[in-house]
Amino acid sequence: MSNTKTWFTYLLRCADNSLYAGVTTDLNRRIDEHNHSNKLGAKYTRVRRPVKLAYAEKNSDRQSACRREYVVRKLSKSKKEQLTQEFQLNNVIK
Repeated sequence: MSNTKTWFTYLLRCADNSLYAGVTTDLNRRIDEHNHSNKLGAKYTRVRRPVKLAYAEKNSDRQSACRREYVVRKLSKSKKEQLTQEFQLNNVIK
């Protein structure tokens, strides 16, 4: 069995309008964990619920996803907002 899962780098929009970056292989499960689990959700998002997906991109492996997450985290808030706007336009999120 090959280990060829698709990894995602993502940004979540928190209730306080802040953005949280992370990586996962299952976006729906991870968003659910951020919103409902005090053990599996990130400490940062626990006090900023509810969160919703603001941006996601596919990566070929975990290493690539983590590298991209590092780059995204270092972006200015305005650059992160630009990513989310482009994502929304491309995916027609309502």
